[in-house]
Amino acid sequence: MTLLDTAPATGATRTIRLTAKAASLTVLPSCVWRLVIAAGIPVGWGVGSELHHSNYPGRGSLLLLALSAFQEVLGLLALGMVQRWGEVVPHWVPRIGGRRIAPLVAVVPATLGALALTGITLLGAAGWNDVIAANPDSPGEGFGYWFFTLSYAPLLLWGPLLAVVTVAYWRRRRIRG
Repeated sequence: MTLLDTAPATGATRTIRLTAKAASLTVLPSCVWRLVIAAGIPVGWGVGSELHHSNYPGRGSLLLLALSAFQEVLGLLALGMVQRWGEVVPHWVPRIGGRRIAPLVAVVPATLGALALTGITLLGAAGWNDVIAANPDSPGEGFGYWFFTLSYAPLLLWGPLLAVVTVAYWRRRRIRG
């Protein structure tokens, strides 16, 4: 018995299923970056920075682990738009297991999430180098800068990919009733 029914939802095309997988994977690099910091591996942050490797592992590691876990769970929710558990509540859920999920229950939060993610990441990208240049303890150049940048760059795709999957979910569910 599995926790979730990972069978593809009826009518979810291969392209949309791949788009949902891509959306869920965009969060992985930034989570890995945080886990590297949490483990105390040096990645270019200055001594005065809270993210300097000498501060980890420690109590702050738990926050980085929790943030990464939370972000991964949010990222994986995109898969609900293309799998059976995004249309019918799993049977193991007390009282409501087996019931059909109304499309708007998924579409409204996913739409708001896609809009918020797109806005936040675009604003972050627009001021990326300004923030790094203004913080003398950040990885302003070299390996640390590129590791940080390449870890967070995929997040720029999270919102738009989630939006595409959400529109496809809405169209598919609206037609099927």
